[in-house]
Amino acid sequence: MCYDDTMILQADFEQIVAEKDARITELEALVKYYVEQFGLLQQRHFGASSEKNLIADQIGIFDDAETVTSDRDESESVIEEISYQRKKPARRMKDDFSSLEVEVVEHLLPDESCDCPQCGGTLHVMGHDTRHEVDIIPAKAKLVEHKRAVYACRNCEKHGERVPIVKAMMPEPVIKGSVASPSAVAHIMTQKYVMYAPLYRQEADWKRQGLHLSRQTMSNWVIRCAEDWLRPLYDRMRDTLVKSHVLHADESGLQVLREPGKPASSNSYMWLYRTSGDTEKHIILFDYQPSRAGIHPKKFLSGFKGLLHVDAYGGYNGLPQDIIRVGCWVHCRRYFTDALKLLPEKDRNGSLEDDAIKKIAFMFHLEDKWEDP
Repeated sequence: MCYDDTMILQADFEQIVAEKDARITELEALVKYYVEQFGLLQQRHFGASSEKNLIADQIGIFDDAETVTSDRDESESVIEEISYQRKKPARRMKDDFSSLEVEVVEHLLPDESCDCPQCGGTLHVMGHDTRHEVDIIPAKAKLVEHKRAVYACRNCEKHGERVPIVKAMMPEPVIKGSVASPSAVAHIMTQKYVMYAPLYRQEADWKRQGLHLSRQTMSNWVIRCAEDWLRPLYDRMRDTLVKSHVLHADESGLQVLREPGKPASSNSYMWLYRTSGDTEKHIILFDYQPSRAGIHPKKFLSGFKGLLHVDAYGGYNGLPQDIIRVGCWVHCRRYFTDALKLLPEKDRNGSLEDDAIKKIAFMFHLEDKWEDP
């Protein structure tokens, strides 16, 4: 074998070794990643769920802010340390009846009992013993019969060639040809969407009160009024919303039964858009869509130019350049907390992850302080 052949073989060998070393480095990084992910999953499954439990002084920073706690992580019970640890119960909401109408019921003695038991003179009211009760008036259904008077002229009836007919004014029905009233539809919608009472339960409740109103009829009322009366208001609110400079957006999955072209187990999405907290007129709108595709926010936010506060979901990547995406510090902090969980406890305090979490918590403290002085 000549000298040139030896050099070629040596070059090939060095190339093979370099490729193997690169592959080993790649596999080691991959193994390290899987080990970290496994440790993180174990921590999520068996460890404390609250991010604030990682370190006792996790959010201490900058002297007087060392004992500040961000409200974003407060749960219903807070650990209050005195000489021992105990669970401090959540603050009980106070009853407030100041907005209620007051009805006074006066209880008097009958006339025959107003004689003084001592001397026989007439008793007079010198004061009152007072107590209060909250009286609940259940919903009551009644059938309102609208009778519109129709007028004619007696003189024209006797002597005229034509008799004019004049009708009294009467409010238009909320749904033409239906017995639905604004109050009835408002009550049904409130029970369904605010009190989470489905229509079949409302149907049973009305039946117990003697009113046979089917869930199909109520459903038709809700859909028709939403299209005729609420949709124009929704569109007007959307036009006002996109004129803001800062908006927030998010999306949540839900399952819809019997949706055309989709199995019942698949997810549809409710997209949420709202104005920022410093806006004079707050607007919150939901936009239902069958998918999580990026075309939906692009269409809904047509005409908007400004800052859009969202998470890192890639569906927002296709938005126009006039819309500037800004991230969420709460979501950002989760990456640091996940990284901190993977560190040994002895290495956590003073680490880069710990320092980042403290700085973010201090920003939250300042934000809460400025928002509610």
